Amino acid sequence: MNSVVIGSGFGGIAAALRLRSKGHEVTLIEKHPDLGGRARVFRRNGFSYDGGPTVITAPYLINELFELFKKDPKNYIKLSPLKVWYQFVFEDKTKFNYSGNEDEMKKQIGEINKDDVEGYENLVNFTKKIFDKGFTELADVPFDKPFVMMQQLPSLLKLKSYKSVYSLVSSYVKNEKLRRMLSMHPLLVGGNPFTTTSIYGLILYLEKKWGIHYSMGGTGNIIKGFEKLMKEVGIGIIKGQEVTKIITDKKKITGVELSNQMIIKSNNVICNADPPAVYEKMLNGNTNNSFFFKWKKNRMEYSMGLFVYYFGTKKKYENVEHHTIKFGANYKEHLDDIFNNKKLNNDISYYLHRPSATDKSMAPEGNDCFYVLVPVPNNQSKIDWNVEGQKMRDLVIDKMQKDLMPNLRENIVEDFYLTPDYFEKDLNTKYGSGFSIQPKFSQSAYFRFHNKSEIYDGLYFVGAGTHPGAGVPGVLSSAKVLDKIL
Repeated sequence: MNSVVIGSGFGGIAAALRLRSKGHEVTLIEKHPDLGGRARVFRRNGFSYDGGPTVITAPYLINELFELFKKDPKNYIKLSPLKVWYQFVFEDKTKFNYSGNEDEMKKQIGEINKDDVEGYENLVNFTKKIFDKGFTELADVPFDKPFVMMQQLPSLLKLKSYKSVYSLVSSYVKNEKLRRMLSMHPLLVGGNPFTTTSIYGLILYLEKKWGIHYSMGGTGNIIKGFEKLMKEVGIGIIKGQEVTKIITDKKKITGVELSNQMIIKSNNVICNADPPAVYEKMLNGNTNNSFFFKWKKNRMEYSMGLFVYYFGTKKKYENVEHHTIKFGANYKEHLDDIFNNKKLNNDISYYLHRPSATDKSMAPEGNDCFYVLVPVPNNQSKIDWNVEGQKMRDLVIDKMQKDLMPNLRENIVEDFYLTPDYFEKDLNTKYGSGFSIQPKFSQSAYFRFHNKSEIYDGLYFVGAGTHPGAGVPGVLSSAKVLDKIL
């Protein structure tokens, strides 16, 4: 079998490796000069910045791709468990060190509200049930037939999947700080905690099961390890060429055409590209008059956009943890503005990544390396980022200087930022969304874009826009779904 994989994010690379292990001739095509997709690396003046995912959970999903070929992952990558997973910083300057140490967790929760300790324990037990069903049992099951979804509905309803993550957490804990902290996980996969189905509460337990890891040398080193493996096992890699067209014969895929006019014939095309971009650009919107599919595609709601500010400092901020999450005062209103009103709000919440807290190689000696990620509206907002980008940069610096990092502005020696325009133009995501479609119940499993195209024979999808969804474990699991259907 001859298979082409479009896009070299985690999902595309995992798909290429799984197909190769089954004997397929595989060609991986990446439009950029480097592999990784959202997990690209930016190197500037001695600083290394991971472009995208920095929270590594469920490391077995990464390791098993090496093990498919009887290789030892330790010869390719080095994953290091973090002691403090996230430091949460609240508007009143109080901090909470979130970790896998349950005694420490309960002690801190008790200090905030002693009545919530028991609620927290019950919440963790309930998220284990969601995890057992939603992740262990269903994350790699194909949902391309309605009856598969129908079979699961009774269990999903029993697990309160009709509730939002925030609403589920609130039924166990009463303190607002704790509610925000324990329901923030949907933001890691592009969802609003107030509307994302409580199925995504499983992330809380998934972290507890395997911990949170950092890839030494950055997440980009995992991509580098995968690239080395792909070359060893004979996967063809084409960089710096974009697939401009997927070639079809009626409803059958026959190959792809690249930006240099080269045509590659193929029985199967696996897209790690965002599904709407594939259907609208590479297939010219030709969905063979499928009324149901057009309706489904047009009703999709997309995740928020991301403003990502990368910066290096000449001062070391030793008091800043590896991962910090800072909540704004009007958290719900801020999320409403992002997801529903599609407008900017100065009362931002943000996630700050400091890889040099764990890995000195990411910054020149004596310096510190960061990126800060701010949820913003996607490009349905019509925000002009040529105007707003610089203002957002200044706002973010002001906030971090006030909250965490004294004299930050005068210590920055190197910086740049990415806006939803980068996601739309460079990564081909619809409306510049950071995580493709939102993880609502009405857009989960069967209701997402299917892993096996609803329209074309030989067209398949992996990555954030298909089942099971965004996040590193999600996109790696989408390649396991592909394993079962191809």
